[in-house]
Amino acid sequence: MIDQRISVLSLSARDLPALKKFYEEKLGWKPVAANKDIVFFKMNGFLFSLAKRELLQEFIGLEAPAKGLPAMIISYNVNSEQEVRDIHEKLKGEGVEIVKAPTVPYFGGLFFYFKDIEGNVIEVACNPLIPMDEKMNAIDHKPIDHL
Repeated sequence: MIDQRISVLSLSARDLPALKKFYEEKLGWKPVAANKDIVFFKMNGFLFSLAKRELLQEFIGLEAPAKGLPAMIISYNVNSEQEVRDIHEKLKGEGVEIVKAPTVPYFGGLFFYFKDIEGNVIEVACNPLIPMDEKMNAIDHKPIDHL
């Protein structure tokens, strides 16, 4: 068995300079390392990277997936429904493509989805089932077998 943890989460980028610019300008994220093929952002306990699609195809040996529902969705959790609304309004005002407006799910809280410029889907959520610590790290997930 291996330890239950993630060190780096990488997204495949068709246009790395443009995608890097999106994360820097629209989300305000600052890279900690970058070159012509890959960009790293330090997150809460792991690194998030944007890597040229060709680089990942070379390393992994697989083709890019077909269009449609993405294989992965990134979630950015906050502590309040007002924070969800505030981020939604900010991104909407920046011209970011909103996939789904703020919605109350059946389990409570509030969420919305947006796309980065390459179509990667990002969720912004206040989820009562995922408690966060003071550094905004997910602590756990409350039971859901009753839902």
